[in-house]
Amino acid sequence: MPDGVETPPIDPDKVNFTRAILALGVGGFAIGTGEFVIMGLLPEVARDISVSIPQAGHVISAYALGVVIGAPVLAVAAASWHRRTLLIALMAFFALGNFASAVAPGYFSLNVLRFASGLPHGTYFGVAALVAAALAPPGRRARAVGLVMLGLTSATLVGVPIAAWLGQVFGWRAAFVFVGVVALIGVALLRRDIPDIQPAIGASPWRELGALKRKQVWFTLGIGAIGFGGMFSVFSYIKPTLTEVAGMSVAGVPFVLALFGLGMVTGNLVGSRLADKSLLKTIGGLLVYAFFVLVAFTFAAHHVVSAGICVFLIGTTVAIGPALQIRLMDVAGDAQTLAAALNHSAFNMANALGAWLGGLAISAGFGWTSTGWVGAFLAVVGMGIFWWSITSARAAGRPVAKAAPEASAG
Repeated sequence: MPDGVETPPIDPDKVNFTRAILALGVGGFAIGTGEFVIMGLLPEVARDISVSIPQAGHVISAYALGVVIGAPVLAVAAASWHRRTLLIALMAFFALGNFASAVAPGYFSLNVLRFASGLPHGTYFGVAALVAAALAPPGRRARAVGLVMLGLTSATLVGVPIAAWLGQVFGWRAAFVFVGVVALIGVALLRRDIPDIQPAIGASPWRELGALKRKQVWFTLGIGAIGFGGMFSVFSYIKPTLTEVAGMSVAGVPFVLALFGLGMVTGNLVGSRLADKSLLKTIGGLLVYAFFVLVAFTFAAHHVVSAGICVFLIGTTVAIGPALQIRLMDVAGDAQTLAAALNHSAFNMANALGAWLGGLAISAGFGWTSTGWVGAFLAVVGMGIFWWSITSARAAGRPVAKAAPEASAG
């Protein structure tokens, strides 16, 4: 066990692994749907609350801010909670936030409620990853974490289209009601199928804060926050890129977006399997892979078919997610809850950074395809942080690929 982490044992005969992962995944599906559906309903939201579309877009930023802030705060505050109790509380809070968003009377209240809805996001996925790894058979930690993340990625293929359709037919508020209902289903499944896993012995808010003293935690978060930003740099402006550069009709854009979602699902499944075989080689290799895919996009974007293929490949770069999650669990020692939750803060920072830098490049007159070059640059920076992480660990005389125990939930 890493750095003396001790967790009460789990009896595998009393746990149905498949049902437990499904329960965790349904919660992830609800969160993924709630996070992304608003992007396709901004015109309806703007019209209903009497603001411009850019102003309505502030609710997306408000949610992301909730994720960034909520992940460390809730992970530290609830460090001594039993895992199942914490997961249920987080999912119930998420459901409540979405039901409240559905009845928000105006711009200010909707932003506040979207911020509140984002608070449980990072902590839920962090704790869910710890639980999945604790329940996983030997040698399958990353795949278990990947299956939990599959709930999030599959939301882009299934949950978001359903919620968007409901929002267009019955009004945008119906989309949030749908998300709230799915979240309540998640609460019921978590209560039924997740064992009552206790926190690590001696867990406390102060001990969780100890993660922030560890260099390797910061290195890993940096890889996620910067190296993963390329995907968001391209995807944030994918619609105008496809229509203006590739000449695609607006009607064809949803099909390409579906390819992106399919790429995310594929990458999540493949990346988690690779991470179980060789964690560090997977992280480094995927950063290199992302660089080449993003460079290729700058050329492929000029033709409809090649653009669609490249968008699928860009979606697969999400494969690095499970690997970084496991790496954080390995290097966090006795502060795994905070470190695991911060992974999702890092990804939301990647979202903000990639979209911002991509927008700067476009505004500077470099064209829509410049987002691919921006993404490639971020991947290179991610490689640099990864190399720094490896050399720092070697200089300190520590095992570079130190692994956490297969059954640690701490």
